[in-house]
Amino acid sequence: MTDSKYFTTTKKGEIFELKADLNSDKKEKKKEAVKKVIASMTVGKDVSALFPDVVNCMQTDNLELKKLVYLYLMNYAKSQPDMAIMAVNTFVKDCEDPNPLIRALAVRTMGCIRVDKITEYLCEPLRKCLKDEDPYVQKTAAVCVAKLYDINPQLVEDQGFIDQLRDLLTASNPMVVANAVAALSEINDASQSGAALFDLNSQTINKLLTALNECTEWGQIFILDSLANYTPKDEREAQSVCERVTPRLAHANAAVVLSAVKVLMKFMEVMNPSGEYITTLTKKLAPPLVTLLSAEPEVQYVALRNINLIVQKRSDILKQEMKVFFVKYNDPIYVKLEKLDIMIRLASQGNIAQVLAELKEYATEVDVDFVRKSVRAIGRCAIKVEQSAERCVSTLLDLIQTKVNYVVQEAIVVIKDIFRKYPNKYESIIATLCENLDTLDEPEARASMIWIIGEYAERIDNADELLESFLEGFHDENTQVQLQLLTAIVKLFLKRPQDTQELVQSVLSLATQDSDNPDLRDRGYIYWRLLSTDPAAAKDVVLAEKPLISEETDLIEPTLLDELICYIGSLASVYHKPPSAFVEGRTAARRVLPTRAPGSGSTSPDSETTSTPVQQSTVILPSQGSQGDLIGDLLNMDLGPPMMGSSTTVPMAQTQDAAAIDLLGGGLDSLLGGPVASAPTPPPTTTATSSSPFTVAAAAPPASGSNAELLGGGAPAAQPAAAAPFGAQMGAGAPMGAGGNMGALGDIFGLGPSLGVTTSTGYVMPKTEWLPASKGKGLELSGTFSRRGREIYMDMTFNNKAMQQMGSFAVQLNKNSFGLVPASPLQVPSPLMPNQSVDVSLQLTTHGPVQRMDPLMNLQVAIKNNIDVFYFSSIVPIHCLFVEDGKMDKRVFLATWKDIPAANEKQFTMSNLPLDAETIDSKLENNNVFNIAKRNVEGQQMLYQSLKLSNGIWVLCEFKVSPGSPDIVVSLKSRAMDVADQVYGVLELICRN
Repeated sequence: MTDSKYFTTTKKGEIFELKADLNSDKKEKKKEAVKKVIASMTVGKDVSALFPDVVNCMQTDNLELKKLVYLYLMNYAKSQPDMAIMAVNTFVKDCEDPNPLIRALAVRTMGCIRVDKITEYLCEPLRKCLKDEDPYVQKTAAVCVAKLYDINPQLVEDQGFIDQLRDLLTASNPMVVANAVAALSEINDASQSGAALFDLNSQTINKLLTALNECTEWGQIFILDSLANYTPKDEREAQSVCERVTPRLAHANAAVVLSAVKVLMKFMEVMNPSGEYITTLTKKLAPPLVTLLSAEPEVQYVALRNINLIVQKRSDILKQEMKVFFVKYNDPIYVKLEKLDIMIRLASQGNIAQVLAELKEYATEVDVDFVRKSVRAIGRCAIKVEQSAERCVSTLLDLIQTKVNYVVQEAIVVIKDIFRKYPNKYESIIATLCENLDTLDEPEARASMIWIIGEYAERIDNADELLESFLEGFHDENTQVQLQLLTAIVKLFLKRPQDTQELVQSVLSLATQDSDNPDLRDRGYIYWRLLSTDPAAAKDVVLAEKPLISEETDLIEPTLLDELICYIGSLASVYHKPPSAFVEGRTAARRVLPTRAPGSGSTSPDSETTSTPVQQSTVILPSQGSQGDLIGDLLNMDLGPPMMGSSTTVPMAQTQDAAAIDLLGGGLDSLLGGPVASAPTPPPTTTATSSSPFTVAAAAPPASGSNAELLGGGAPAAQPAAAAPFGAQMGAGAPMGAGGNMGALGDIFGLGPSLGVTTSTGYVMPKTEWLPASKGKGLELSGTFSRRGREIYMDMTFNNKAMQQMGSFAVQLNKNSFGLVPASPLQVPSPLMPNQSVDVSLQLTTHGPVQRMDPLMNLQVAIKNNIDVFYFSSIVPIHCLFVEDGKMDKRVFLATWKDIPAANEKQFTMSNLPLDAETIDSKLENNNVFNIAKRNVEGQQMLYQSLKLSNGIWVLCEFKVSPGSPDIVVSLKSRAMDVADQVYGVLELICRN
């Protein structure tokens, strides 16, 4: 008979029967009753009322019964701390039981009862168990100390349990040693001081190495991690330890393998780099790392992230294993990209031919992101391996001939870097590049092409015509392209002043007088002053010889790399960040690799740590070819020059009102999981085109990192924080347009009397039953929510199914996430006769008290009539909170999209929805989701929309519609990602209805 029978009974009065059985004299009956109690507890029934009766059953010799009682005790001790004290005497008694299993069971349960009141009573039994003659009891007690430390650290230190754990390190049983190490490591991690709890000396190390061969795999990991904190006295000791750790490389558990690799990598630092033993170890390290790549994709990814660090530190370990990192067709994208990165790091003159053949193959894949990275990888190989540069350039030219748009653009970006690395060597291909000028639509590719034209203007006969073609749409270009175009035309003027005087005057005028981007203006003025005062100095600055770019720009900084090697096999090695960057609550001592100094062997882990925390400076590099750049380009293509004298003043009162909305009494923090900083009011800015005290500027940060050379040799001016004053704040007042005459596109900036406000009725969900007649004593209530004429309505149908008339209706709403309250009393025609139904609309406002609900849109309602008060809850569709002034200015949209971090973006797919962009736009517009821009990119229709919630939260949307595909990809960005799922849900409903 199985134990399933205990889970099938649901009869009434069961608690009383169980109580009687628990107090029965018959052992079998008592055991059956405890099993039923445990079964009820397992399925979620509250059986805490039986606590004293179950605790009485502890007094038994039956091990199975005792285990069940202890299980019950662990579950309910926290909720019944006073009752739990009753069990203390039994614990004390069981810790002295002749049976070691019962002693271990008692001490294990003691560690799991997290009640402060009884911990002090458990110290004496625990002390006895730590000195127990049976190793099983000792190893269990060791873990119990770590659990006790978590509850009461001071008590553990005062009672001397840490000293007892140190004594267990010399125990004869390997499992006891492993658990003692595990407990000390756990306590060390939880300790506020971060100081080492035990000294590692030769004797202790020897003991740990002996235990290493005989304990479980998790015990081995703890021991290996402790060994990694030891600094050997000399090379001989390091070799001795490595000899005994090396067999762990063949272990089946990937965590054991990586921990062993960590120990070997650290100890190799104190050995002679040219010695024979280093060569032997290097050969031994390769096979286990390769074996990890045959595991499932997730383990492969972790292994690859660790291998990436190892290859940067010691590339010779895997230099012969290039083929292992070739991408398989069924690898997930995250594995493919990691393999690609390692392939480039391992590329050398000996294997570059097969690497290039692979990369060329990858460039014909269907995954666009992977193809882009593959093309970039070819360029990186050219820069890294000089002998292969010509072959790489030839491969890139072949790829350009394919005429695949994104391949061509990536190729041009990397060829620009190759020109920088090898000047005056491959310029003969410029003519081929110029043939593809018209197909470039990504900012980075356009900027790269403009740089090439400007840098080699003397070799391109029609350079002035090419640059002039870019100048025609200057205001529509991305900031990166505008800056580069300005520099390129100035270069051209300095090389051919007679032909290009008009061109340079035109670009300087556009940059200084017609632009509201401070970065562009500053650079324009600098060039203008240089050219007008000292042309020779201008030539020295702008045409200065540029330094060659380095072969590896993405290597981890050496100090950080050494620290990460100390964390191989942990999250730090996967994130490629030190623990201090993502673990809060404790200032951890920084680990460093030991140095090879004879006789310097301090034998404490303290020798490897510095007590002062090291602040890691964060360097942010622009992601090349990122979606943000694409969007910037698409949106900026339509931005014409602002109209003279157009005003973009934002009323101060409006901004303050929006910022003053207090969600849950603590600002947006409570709802959104973090503070939403209010953007500072920008200082008055005067330009030649606007007299407005607040200028809305589409100011994207200038290119940096690998594109620094595009900036004409000078560092770009720092971007003022107020460049996009309203893009940086999602909760501010409604952004106003900057103005512009865009012909057939109409008033895209939302100016004019309407300011983008619509009062059309949007999608209304069908009514659902909120209160069934069975629960409403005859009152049946169904309803829905809608938005009409700028207001939110609760549309309800009251149906009287009782035998008596109803009247005196009233309604009250509980605190909710968006402060919804009735705008006026509920008006239901009274009396409501039996079998009569009536439709009622209740107007709501958002000026009520706010409290975060779960789910977010849950609304708890109380309806009162002459019979009773009835309670129910309903879900408010979030689109009823989309306000009419949710149309963002294009410039603000662009600046905001760039300003919101990538972590605040969520992507969804609407499946089987064959709609075109116009239909989607029309449906969304009716529901206050406003179109900012429409574009066609590589055959895909792209829609950019904005919406604003009643509490001032903005959500930015991107829709990708592919011809012939029934699926629509939707990306949402917001400062408040808690609303993303609800927003997407209603967007899909709107599109489908």
